[in-house]
Amino acid sequence: MNRSIGIASLMESSGVKFGTSGARGLVTAMTDEVCFAYTAAFLQYLEHHRRLPPRSRVALAGDLRPSTGRILSAVAHAVTTRGHRVVHCGRVPSPSVALFGLSESIPAIMVTGSHIPDDRNGIKFNSPDGEILKHEECAIREQTVDVPDDFDEFGMLLPGRASPLPSVDDAASKATIARLRTAFPPDCLAGLRIGIYGHSAVGRDMLVDLYASFGAQVVRIEWSDHFVPVDTEAIRPRDVELAASWATRQHLDSIVSTDGDSDRPLISDERGRWLRGDIAGILCARFLRADTVVAPISCNTALESCGSFARVLRTRIGSPYVIEGMMQAVREGASRVVGYEANGGFLTMTDLDLDGRLLSRLPTRDAMIVHLAILSQAASGHRKISELVADLPARHTASDRLQDFPTDLSRRRIEALQQGGALAVEAAFPAFGPVRDLDTTDGLRIRFASGEILHLRPSGNAPELRCYTEAATADRAREINVQAMTVLSGWR
Repeated sequence: MNRSIGIASLMESSGVKFGTSGARGLVTAMTDEVCFAYTAAFLQYLEHHRRLPPRSRVALAGDLRPSTGRILSAVAHAVTTRGHRVVHCGRVPSPSVALFGLSESIPAIMVTGSHIPDDRNGIKFNSPDGEILKHEECAIREQTVDVPDDFDEFGMLLPGRASPLPSVDDAASKATIARLRTAFPPDCLAGLRIGIYGHSAVGRDMLVDLYASFGAQVVRIEWSDHFVPVDTEAIRPRDVELAASWATRQHLDSIVSTDGDSDRPLISDERGRWLRGDIAGILCARFLRADTVVAPISCNTALESCGSFARVLRTRIGSPYVIEGMMQAVREGASRVVGYEANGGFLTMTDLDLDGRLLSRLPTRDAMIVHLAILSQAASGHRKISELVADLPARHTASDRLQDFPTDLSRRRIEALQQGGALAVEAAFPAFGPVRDLDTTDGLRIRFASGEILHLRPSGNAPELRCYTEAATADRAREINVQAMTVLSGWR
């Protein structure tokens, strides 16, 4: 007998939250039944709005976490139970399955927890038009779905009830490679020696094959059989030390990598120093000759001060807000519109002509376009990546996070600072000096009289308190970040 489950109540009862990055939670909480219900709610929403006809195709893919295969099976069961057909794209990057979905005008679902540890996982949903936006997220939370009697008392699929996944279709991988080979010349990386830090990134083999095809000499570094939670906004000290060592020992021009689902880039200079995502974003936008750049409020202010762009729009943090900002820019007449996030994920809202070659639009986080834009600039200009960075205004950022910090507690602490205003901030962070102004676009962004910036906000997809700092030198940005984190550690 079927039973009805409301998604809003499921969020509370299961502990699996639904938001900007889809459904995420502990693997133990993401039972087959929970994953089925979230997927059914997404599909039902599209059906009710006549965006998903009967017997439609739905693209599925996943990352390399141990739990991903089981969750993919539960998602596939929801797709087939609702009368649709699964296109199994295999283990490919999130932007690859999203691009395939956009090109075919079908929904695309990615099973991934992105950068978070593998005791957690998630399901990211893309409509036939792209990433789900905030109003769609709200509408999906309001769905009530019928769940069949296919699950045991622990919420796991009963033997013989699962809908088997079809054979892997490599169309999503081919679409990604075709898009980038159309946009970049075949020898655009010739002369470069590039290290690819593979760890457990789902796109690692694609990076090797693609960048070698563009003429680079590729060195594979540290492929891992177990999942490694690489966060491009909070790079582990171990990865900082290793990158410097790899660059020296392997005589590399750059090291590139991604997070687990390969939608956020990492790229280093010739000394193995990782570029901040919001600096990489500026270099990428410059290469693409954007007229309008949309970025969250947390990103480095060199975006405005570099003077390369006709218009800059600032948004709340999260790709749906960036996408909405890019859509606004297009409506207002902009023709070369891009966006990026502090984690480095880069989005293109318009098709872009690159000296007679076409880069087709991809309004979701993309890692490879950042690698290729920066590396090809270095190769074509016979310049080091550190020199490209040095062309930008001297504004440096740092970030860190308190993990296992309840979201509700983060909000309460930040709201108390907001209510107390400048006096409360100056009392909490006396080493930073007088406050110039406060920005509450997303969390609390504090600009001090010195020009230095401190930005505090709860993470939108994990129980973490994020801390961003900006200053005139990298050392100072790190110094004030450490000072701020010391204060925040006392908030527990």
